[in-house]
Amino acid sequence: VIEGNSAESVSKASEKIKIIIDKAYNSRELGYSHFVSLPLAIHPGLVDKLVNFQNKILEIAASDKDGNVECDTDEEEEDQKSTKASGVVVELKAEKDDAHVKVNITSGEHSTKAPLVTELKAKDATKTSYKDSGIEKSIFIKPKAFHLTVLVLKLWNKDRVKAAAEVLQSVSSKVMDALENKTVSIRLKGLDIMKGSLAKAQVLYVPVEEIGDEGRLLRACEVIIAAFVEAGLVTENDVQQKLKLHASVMNARHRRRKKRTKKIDLFDARGVFDLYGSEEWGEYPIREAHLSQRFVYDENGYYHCCASIPFPDEMHVD
Repeated sequence: VIEGNSAESVSKASEKIKIIIDKAYNSRELGYSHFVSLPLAIHPGLVDKLVNFQNKILEIAASDKDGNVECDTDEEEEDQKSTKASGVVVELKAEKDDAHVKVNITSGEHSTKAPLVTELKAKDATKTSYKDSGIEKSIFIKPKAFHLTVLVLKLWNKDRVKAAAEVLQSVSSKVMDALENKTVSIRLKGLDIMKGSLAKAQVLYVPVEEIGDEGRLLRACEVIIAAFVEAGLVTENDVQQKLKLHASVMNARHRRRKKRTKKIDLFDARGVFDLYGSEEWGEYPIREAHLSQRFVYDENGYYHCCASIPFPDEMHVD
């Protein structure tokens, strides 16, 4: 509530507040709270492959480091236990040794494709790439939360979350049209990196290819993005970003540290590439799109779903 001695003073105060909010909203210091996702963790076989991938890499990394094997047999960490969101509370808090303003979330990243390094022999790659590689459990994406990201959002209150949910649901029929009312499936193969190099990687992801190469999935995603942009729910910087569908498997931003710092510790991905650079992860249909809340999980282990729309689940027959 804004109070003042006159309508003019209240109006001026309101404008100043709006400017401050807009500046904070478009600042990189205010992280993303939600995102539009295409869930992949609904496929049990894929989840199993990711668990095996994580366990294998951690086993080798631990063995190279000190001879101790550390495997993830539970698939999920204790802090991933289900949490149902009852509302959205945004807490701005400046923390010591960190210039960033935290909103219980981390900043997103956009990709720049880097070339692969020269192939190494398996034995040599393992010896040189896992020792002091910076690989640990916390930088792996949780298998039960595996997804494709369509769009990242900053929704700091319940009204904006509600507005975003309505936007997603309002484009359901347009998305169906973009998909031509036919099931759309993707192929996941190999690995690639964003930013840096294999020796100093920040994000390791699985490239995505639409089966049939008709561009229907991309068009559907563009319909969703356009609706959120029109609703004013996308930051100025993100409006300019080009969509690159990918499925992250490792992210250095997720690394747990004893002290808070804005510095991102990179990791050496050469050994991982040697083992999984040509991995055939499989082919999977995309069943739905979610408005997902970051760092909050439902009972199935996936990000809390604020809203969703279905994708065609059967082949269209004329």
